[in-house]
Amino acid sequence: MTQSDTPLVTILDDEPAIREMLSDALTEAGFRTLSFARATEFEAALRKTTPDVCLVDLGLPDRDGLTVVHRLALEQGATIIIISGRAQVQDKITGLELGADDYIIKPFEPAEVVARIRARLRGPKRAVVQSNSARFNGWTAHFDRYLLVDSNDRETTFSHAEGEVLRLFLESPKRLITRAHMQETLGGAAGESFDRAMDVRISRLRTKLNEDPKNPRLIKTIYGAGYIFLGDVEWI
Repeated sequence: MTQSDTPLVTILDDEPAIREMLSDALTEAGFRTLSFARATEFEAALRKTTPDVCLVDLGLPDRDGLTVVHRLALEQGATIIIISGRAQVQDKITGLELGADDYIIKPFEPAEVVARIRARLRGPKRAVVQSNSARFNGWTAHFDRYLLVDSNDRETTFSHAEGEVLRLFLESPKRLITRAHMQETLGGAAGESFDRAMDVRISRLRTKLNEDPKNPRLIKTIYGAGYIFLGDVEWI
């Protein structure tokens, strides 16, 4: 594996000891790392490089970490993992709603962070359609650009996490997708936090697809079972 093929993890945390601990653990595990103490430095670096995973602390000296997470979700294709001392459930929910893929509470074991990153980057456990674009019901999804384009050529961005769920639906249209299958395919620990993350991503996708939340046409919830995507899909 060349250096360019090695996943790049960026660390945004104002505590030098945390940055050093994470950088050492990730380097030992075979990742490349870049560390930043301030959001301004981090965002400047993103103009020149594209990370695979962003570790983001919420308590930053120059910007609210949740604002950084939201911007990353809209503009980057990276997996976003919040690392924070905020343990309240509402902080976790807000982070997930703004586009984060995972939430780790301080203090933590570096090995846990490495394991969660590997789980997020692990290849899907299914046969994957090799195309990066698909048409369905007046929409075109471009997974290489994280864009949804409607029939009037209006563009809407989606996050990496939302794209994972959308692609799963588009690869298995008109078939029941259970929560267990989503957890197995997309990775992450089963439980309430995973279910909440899926609820958030599906809700955001429905909004971006102009779905009626009370009667969605494309992403149907089958209560107690899972979801069915009812669109007609053509990979291009």
